[in-house]
Amino acid sequence: MNNTACIPNWINGREIAPEIDSWLDKFNPHNGELLCRLADSSAADTSGAVSAAAESFPAWSELTPVRRGQILADIVAAMKRRADELADCIAIETGKPPQDAKGEVGGAILQAEYFASEGMRLHGRSLTSGTPGKYSHTVRQPRGVAGLIVPANTPIANIAWKTFPALICGNTVVLKASEDSPRIALLFAQLTKEAGLPDGVFNVIQGRGQPAGSALVTDDRVGVISFTGSTGVGRWIAETAGKRLARVSLELGGKNPLVVCDDADLDQAVHWATLSAFSNAGQRCAAGSRIIVFRPVYEEFRAKLITKAQALKLGVSAGCDLGPVINRRQHQSILAAIETAKRQGGRILCGGSAPSDPDLASGYYIQPTVIEGLVASADLSCREVFGPVVTLHIVDDLAEALQQANATEYGLTASIHTRSVDRAMWFAQRVKAGVANVNMGTYGSEPHMPFGGFGASGNGTREPGLEALDVYSELKNISFLVRPQQL
Repeated sequence: MNNTACIPNWINGREIAPEIDSWLDKFNPHNGELLCRLADSSAADTSGAVSAAAESFPAWSELTPVRRGQILADIVAAMKRRADELADCIAIETGKPPQDAKGEVGGAILQAEYFASEGMRLHGRSLTSGTPGKYSHTVRQPRGVAGLIVPANTPIANIAWKTFPALICGNTVVLKASEDSPRIALLFAQLTKEAGLPDGVFNVIQGRGQPAGSALVTDDRVGVISFTGSTGVGRWIAETAGKRLARVSLELGGKNPLVVCDDADLDQAVHWATLSAFSNAGQRCAAGSRIIVFRPVYEEFRAKLITKAQALKLGVSAGCDLGPVINRRQHQSILAAIETAKRQGGRILCGGSAPSDPDLASGYYIQPTVIEGLVASADLSCREVFGPVVTLHIVDDLAEALQQANATEYGLTASIHTRSVDRAMWFAQRVKAGVANVNMGTYGSEPHMPFGGFGASGNGTREPGLEALDVYSELKNISFLVRPQQL
């Protein structure tokens, strides 16, 4: 296997090679070169990780939430000490510019801090009763083994997003890492052990969704499954895990609208539209991939957006605005989607292809692309592409903007730019989205805020925030009757 680094599984507190000694290639998205190999795990490998988590569950769940929070706080401290190492790993694996990788690590640390502190609050409720002398309250109890399946677009943020609420509630974890970001998952696992997390409480399975990930979904010992990824896979998980009544949390795709009204601050609207569409190379479930613009300001907005998009710098050096997409398959899929858009009447205003710069030619780069002229039913108008591609649409009024915003199966996030509070609130109340932002981008969740979508964007659960506790815990109602006492 030559000298290329091999990324194994992490089971019961140590590195474990895959059962059948099979490995997958992971390529550097910046230059297409072989970066490492990762375990091509089998269903048996996943089963071994679930066994480790199940065996460690009784002791972990018996710890008080306060004590669990203290251990998680030690993990947070380790993340802070090794923040540069985590960021460097992310930058190399995903092709993010260094400032973006550091920002992601910072967000993950905030997420971890929030849920570590939740150990002191893991609250229930006191309930009144119609029966004299009856006292009632609720408590939270863990589900058991949590199967966490994460994507590669923001890998350490995704890991923190799911791992910390699962652990604070008393669950043990099997994390199915993305095959496009394997090393950051292993690095985090090693960090948890160094911080004092007991062996078996956090385990990592590398490899493909089939068979490694699917084995996690079908295992009867896995009590809760949290998945972030495509709507198609999410539907399969919901159907498969639903048959055995496992708890399922799905955060799926989005085709998120950003509406620009005729009274908007156009410079601010362009700023946020650019970030929403092109930051992280457009690889966000919350990317603003549809921009809906009022007719009176359309030409001015379009000109400003094109100028801004053409000024963005591609690369992985400090100061670059966006890096490559994650792998060759995604690169080819995005370029094919652009070609389909052209055949369906789309006009490429800028971008539309891989860059000509020879320093970027071997990587999975795509120029920031703006397309106009597509009808609302065109493929690119209503299907998630997960790349730096945005479509422009003209409307005459707010009612038409709302109709266009709600014209896809998705309902994750939305944004409106206007100086009118009335317009903003009218739109935010009616748009089909789990998150509605005013005079901002379509993304930007925070640790204490619920995130999730309507329709094909999820199954109604919300993570993170306090709502995540409902995903990873069971509510139990405990009542007792006090007999009258003779004084």
